[in-house]
Amino acid sequence: MNLFAQIWRWTRTWVLGGLILGAMGCAPGNSTLVFRYGNEQPEAALRSQSMFFFKEELERRTEGRIKVELFFGGTLGNERELMDMVATGAIQGTRGGFFADANPRFNLLTLPFLVDNWEQAIRLVNSEFMRIINAEAKHRGFHIPATGISQGFRAHTNNKRPIKTPEDLKGLKMRVPSQAVYVETAKAFGANPQEIPYIEVYQALQTGVVDGQDNAPSNIWDFKVHEVSKYLTLSNYATGPDPFMVNLPWYEALAPELQNTFDEVAVETMALSDRLNREKEAEYIAQLSGVLEVNTLTGAALEPFRKAVEPVYQHFFDQGDFSADDVAAAREAARGAAPPSNG
Repeated sequence: MNLFAQIWRWTRTWVLGGLILGAMGCAPGNSTLVFRYGNEQPEAALRSQSMFFFKEELERRTEGRIKVELFFGGTLGNERELMDMVATGAIQGTRGGFFADANPRFNLLTLPFLVDNWEQAIRLVNSEFMRIINAEAKHRGFHIPATGISQGFRAHTNNKRPIKTPEDLKGLKMRVPSQAVYVETAKAFGANPQEIPYIEVYQALQTGVVDGQDNAPSNIWDFKVHEVSKYLTLSNYATGPDPFMVNLPWYEALAPELQNTFDEVAVETMALSDRLNREKEAEYIAQLSGVLEVNTLTGAALEPFRKAVEPVYQHFFDQGDFSADDVAAAREAARGAAPPSNG
């Protein structure tokens, strides 16, 4: 192990030890409760920025009875590790890609071409359908006061060739998150999925471990993936959920009035996050267009992609995570006549 790795391990051990001791010191009965939150994105990322609003508002509205501590940029670990820390109570909250730990039915929102645009996505995450999925997470030890949209619609980048048809993805080593729907979708496109943390993608592209990846334009820019990529393909083929995942025992130990305030601020935070991501998406795409070769797929050009992913739906129907009726209900919620609540 090199010196840098040793220092990183010692530093994380010291920080995590402090978090656990701090959590022990903030048991019910103390005047101030601490809510420790971490995500993998850097501080400048919109997800992180929305959490500054959460901190300010929760501390203000609870008159200091809850103190919020924020950790960004993978300071405490990658998304897998952060999710495990919330589950064990080492920290109290996170947002990230391992939402299936809280409820496998969150995977439904990652299905390719489930929704067509931001309006539908916002309507879906604010629907009664979504509130039921949020509530089901209690069975796995998580409280989810609100779910947003995971930073917008995903776009592909790669170093080999422009992607204009599914054939162009065949054989490419594409990084995907460790989420079953994205893995199966990559396979349906004919790609060779590689499951690695997003914090490692830059080096993986730089060294040729992978040929490409897909993620929201904001993540592509914030993690500087554009510096080690050549081509960008915009298809709006998928988005995903962004649940605010909270350790359930910590939440349930709060006084009822603090629970109400916590939930109120969390809902407003997720609405702010969605609004920021929606407003900034075009700006991120414009920035990426200045350094990458871009092709945009719409209309008839998307039909071969839609056809290619039909087996993905059937795979999960057969697995039993959700049904065709669930998909129909989600689409009905997304396309409903009622205006989205945070739009």
